[in-house]
Amino acid sequence: MRRMTETNLNSAYSGESMAHMRYLVYGDVADSEGKPNIARLFRSIAFAERVHATNHYQELGAIGSSVQNLQVAIDGETYEVDEMYPAYKAVAELQGEKGAQRTADWAWQAERIHAAMYQKARQAAESGQDMDLGPMFICEVCGYTVEGQAPASCPLCKAPRDRFRQF
Repeated sequence: MRRMTETNLNSAYSGESMAHMRYLVYGDVADSEGKPNIARLFRSIAFAERVHATNHYQELGAIGSSVQNLQVAIDGETYEVDEMYPAYKAVAELQGEKGAQRTADWAWQAERIHAAMYQKARQAAESGQDMDLGPMFICEVCGYTVEGQAPASCPLCKAPRDRFRQF
């Protein structure tokens, strides 16, 4: 693929991916305001943006086997744990941005868990198996991730058990 086309597809993928997430967030806001049709509009168009992002990502040749995809996920999570979030947190501390410090720390701690889970999944996939995985619970406040049962309160942000979403 020629460089300019690749650059354009990467840019389009990023833009569509951000629009997808932005519209899902906006749908949650509309729900909280009692506007279910506006929420549905945001979620339906978010899905279209996901389709666009997937098409661009596929054309870039960035989708592989489960083992390959898990390695990309491990690499990304490890980068976030080892480099990105420590640097973001340090800048936020330097600038006295307490909220940014908190969200960077929450993400950093959750990403460590994600990297370990992806490692476990990759080991299973490399042997041609699916992984054993119990119920997954994600804290809706900070993103803390746990397999099995949701804790009585989140160990990161102290949110109560009812703020965990099961997957």
